[in-house]
This record gives sequence, C-alpha cells and structure tokens, in this order.
Amino acid sequence: MRLDAATVLLQWASGGLLFCWMTVRNSEVGRGYTWLLHGTYAVLAAGGVAAGFATGAVPVREGAGIVVCLLALATLRKTPPHRLLLAPLVGLVGVVAGALDAANGWGESLVGSFRVVIGALFLGAITDAMLLGHWYLVQPGMPRKLLKDLVDVMYWALPLEVVALLLPTGMISVLNGSIDDGWNGTLAWFWVACVVMTGILVVVTKAALKERSYSAVMAATGLLYLAILTSFGVDLVSRATLAG
Repeated sequence: MRLDAATVLLQWASGGLLFCWMTVRNSEVGRGYTWLLHGTYAVLAAGGVAAGFATGAVPVREGAGIVVCLLALATLRKTPPHRLLLAPLVGLVGVVAGALDAANGWGESLVGSFRVVIGALFLGAITDAMLLGHWYLVQPGMPRKLLKDLVDVMYWALPLEVVALLLPTGMISVLNGSIDDGWNGTLAWFWVACVVMTGILVVVTKAALKERSYSAVMAATGLLYLAILTSFGVDLVSRATLAG
C-alpha cells in the first residue's frame, strides 16, 4: 500500500470534523470553538486536495476533499448542529477511495479501508481533545463531560487502531522481520513504544479528569499534547513502514 499525504490530511480533517460535531451538537460550547476547528480542518482538507493533485489525483478523494473544505467553511456561519455531520461523512468517503486506490486486491482493500477509517477516528479524537482542553481557558464553565467523552473515544479507538495495523500484511510482519523497516527493526520497536506510551497517556489523562479542581483540565491538556505526538507515531510510522 502507498502512504499518500492527500489521504492522511483528508483522514485527519474528517475525523476532526466528526468529533467537532459530537462536542457542539448540544450547544454547550461557544461558536468560536466551531469556527476554530472548522477553519483548521478546512485548511487541512485543502492541503490534502493540493497534495493529491501534486502527486497523482484520485478523483473521488480529491472531489470529497473539495466538498469537505467548502462545507467546513460554509458552516462557519450559524448552522443547525446536524448539518455539521455532512463534511465528515463526505470526507470518510474520500479517505476510503484513497485507500482503495492504494490497495492491491480485495483483501488489501478491506484492510486499508478499515485502517483509514479507524485512523480518522483516532487522530480526530486526540486532536479535538487537545483543542477542547485549551477552549476551557476561553469558556471555563463548560461541562467536564465534553472532554471526558473525547478521551473515552481515544481509549476505545487505540485498541482498534492497533488491531487494524496488525492485520496482515501488518506490523507483525515488521516485528518478526518478514518486512524490513530499513533500520534493523528500530522503527518496529519505536512503533511499539508509541503504542505503549499512547495507552499510558490516555489512561493517565482519564485519571486526571476525575480530579475536581480546574487545574486537572489543564493537566489533561498537557498530557494530550504528548499523546498527539505518540498517536501520530502509532498511525503514520506503521503505515509509512508498511508502504515502504
């Protein structure tokens, strides 16, 4: 399988937009949060489209990316929460199209599609959690449950992400030496370390959010900074190694 920047960027944008909807659907967060996330993910989607045309366009993926960008920008105006679902749903169609284009055969197509969808959920949840943690500085009266929900998604998405990346041909083949990572196994064990550290950080973040003081939210946000780095290691290092 190939690792396309276009698919990764659209995957990231789609997951982030999905969990933006989950957070704001009950109107407990100020409009500024929606503007921040939709503006950010519109830029990522546009970057994915540009990368796609620069490296080899996949019509469905690039078309979806354009629609995602336009919908994200359109919903910067006051919009009923259910309409915020349109952009991530279109984006997920695009990332699956990218996975299918990069695959060889039905087996690889199914595994690749599973990986990009779970990856979108995984990366979107961790990014939104970190951004929402910062938003408590702007709107300190928000319910703590909003951040807890995103951390819970990360808690359950991590095992699914690991399973998706272990499915054949996956990281097991790199760990046992069937696939050469080009670094004498270093990248394979770096991936394992990223998985372990991400799991630890998610568990510690969940524990921090059980504390009643406001500083617990800031502590959780700091932990999420680290979790973003290790999460991208889990997703991108493995896929880059398998693509190589």
